[in-house]
Amino acid sequence: MQLRHEPVALVLSRQPMPTLDRSTLAPAAGVARGAYVLVDPPGGTPEVLLMATGSELGLCVGAGEQLAKEGVKARVVSMPSWELFERQSRDYRDEVLPPAVTARVSVEQASTFGWHRYVGARGEAIGMHTFGASAPLKELQKRFGFTVDAVVAAARRVLAAR
Repeated sequence: MQLRHEPVALVLSRQPMPTLDRSTLAPAAGVARGAYVLVDPPGGTPEVLLMATGSELGLCVGAGEQLAKEGVKARVVSMPSWELFERQSRDYRDEVLPPAVTARVSVEQASTFGWHRYVGARGEAIGMHTFGASAPLKELQKRFGFTVDAVVAAARRVLAAR
């Protein structure tokens, strides 16, 4: 991997987020490549891809666990940098996001802008389409679909549409 001298940012949150247990999930080494497989289903090719960039990753992990209980093979992809991911080889990008897996869901508590290049025509991007709502965080998350149940429902819809 080539080192680059470019701007870097630390992005922090005021909101509580779960700590990812790296003893059961993939190590964070893939961050340097922009995106990596955080959770892969046992027993073969995933049926659905769940993607997020940061604080929403916990929702995807929770949804993946719920889907696994239902017998659905879900891959969770941590995608903190589209720019770094796009610099990777086509082989690597296809390894992380297999083209044959068209059932895809992205979760972004900001705009859905840009996610359609990764979820495709058959996928679903969960995100904000409005601005200015004010309420306690948990109420807003539920209202706008930033819950494990909403991600599971989106995964079911994209799977049914295949």
